[in-house]
Amino acid sequence: VIQAVFFGICVLTDLSSLLTKGNDSQEQERQLKKLIALRDWVMAVLAFPVGVFVVTMFWSIYIYDRELVYPKLLDNFIPAWLNHGMHTTVLPFVLIEMRTTHHQYPSRSCGLAAVCTFAVGYILWVCWIHHVTGVWVYPLLEHLSPGVKIIFFAAVTVIINIFYLVGEVLNNYIWDTQK
Repeated sequence: VIQAVFFGICVLTDLSSLLTKGNDSQEQERQLKKLIALRDWVMAVLAFPVGVFVVTMFWSIYIYDRELVYPKLLDNFIPAWLNHGMHTTVLPFVLIEMRTTHHQYPSRSCGLAAVCTFAVGYILWVCWIHHVTGVWVYPLLEHLSPGVKIIFFAAVTVIINIFYLVGEVLNNYIWDTQK
């Protein structure tokens, strides 16, 4: 969903840019700058770190023991192409986007705070779903004791923050913003 929203914002930004090209309206220019800032923030804080996290974590655990993240039973309901759409194509598309469009990253402290807020919010949502339904969204969590779950959730938060930093460094490298 994050990727779909992000790429929807990208399309809207590109269309708005094309439609306002050559127009002297300062209001339209101001609105376009806001849209570009939103696109850049979503890329920096959500699309890149969450996308890379999903691909690396999902496939790492899948290779180790697929039943922990994607039980074989799901093959009957979710076709392989859709699985790859959710867990594979995210990475090449977000890397292509990063290579083709320069994104302005927020300050490091604001970016990391936003990533942490998202991670903690998502973890709380996963825990709430378990509280209400009695079922863990990710079967891996069924095998972890409460203490290990806390360590796991903390590690996940640290990893997604590392991916934020990787995205920032990669963006700066690609666009050579340090010169």
